[in-house]
Amino acid sequence: MPVRTTDNSHGKGLGLSLAIGSALAFGGSGVAAKPLIEAGLAPLHVVWLRVAGAALVMLPLAVRHRDLPRRRPALLAGFGLLAVAGVQACYFAAISRIPVGVALLVEYLAPALVLGWVRFVQRRPVTRAAALGVVLAAGGLACVVEVWSGLRFDALGLLLALGAACCQVGYFVLSDHGGDEGGEGADPLGVIAYGLLVGAGLLTVVARPWEMDWSVLGGSARMNGVSVPAAALLVWIVLVATVVAYITGVLSVRRLSPQVAGVVACLEAVVATVLAWVLLGEHLSAPQVLGGVIVLVGAFIAQSSAPVKESVVGQSAVGERVASASGG
Repeated sequence: MPVRTTDNSHGKGLGLSLAIGSALAFGGSGVAAKPLIEAGLAPLHVVWLRVAGAALVMLPLAVRHRDLPRRRPALLAGFGLLAVAGVQACYFAAISRIPVGVALLVEYLAPALVLGWVRFVQRRPVTRAAALGVVLAAGGLACVVEVWSGLRFDALGLLLALGAACCQVGYFVLSDHGGDEGGEGADPLGVIAYGLLVGAGLLTVVARPWEMDWSVLGGSARMNGVSVPAAALLVWIVLVATVVAYITGVLSVRRLSPQVAGVVACLEAVVATVLAWVLLGEHLSAPQVLGGVIVLVGAFIAQSSAPVKESVVGQSAVGERVASASGG
């Protein structure tokens, strides 16, 4: 795995550009998926199409790293189950019931949950600033879901979004295991490729794509009253919101520290919320917008305050897609 060019200003600039591009790509996944769900595809079928399509595109990388299943079978199985199938299935199911922005902001509790894993499971110390970030994120989430109104949003939708956040914790933890062995660690591109293959296999059993209404893909979907070809939305989800998003994310972490790239990835929530507002007409109230800002600030503090050596995110380039998986 190449050494990060952190001492080169050009490398940092390119890395920052790639990280921003990754956040933009991941941020558009929910906006493109929701019209397909509303057109008649089940959320699991949309997830299967996304993962299976991306796995097919990444297949050459899996062939290149064909020794990975023998060396790290548990890592690949866990990554495929949680970081690919779990997080995306929960997120897409959530956006079928609650607004895209709300679902993604709930998912951004993941940094707080990661710190909980570090403190209470791994029994490693966390800084006071990190604890403050957790408190801020939780308080911001209360504003996003408007708890004073008795949780106006669908309770199952919120639970699914929280499930996506929990799966994202698994993503961080498994990314740490994948890159904590120095030169012997699993190549992140290979882990992504095999994670997509494993996820596609698992989702095939659960989603039963042979029962899908394939005719939906030949028609159109409505995006805030505008007719859009369903196939075009699927191509965007597969190529841009998955393949391009993962690759740019990995390359950005090679040029930046995992923490810097992870902080930039917080832009995904902003991008998704703005796109959902403009393209889907999902307007958020002022308290929700303020709560979303607080969630992101809390996530920023939680991620940036933990020392690199102690961070569960570790040194793996795969760990940049925190977030991002998200969704996407």
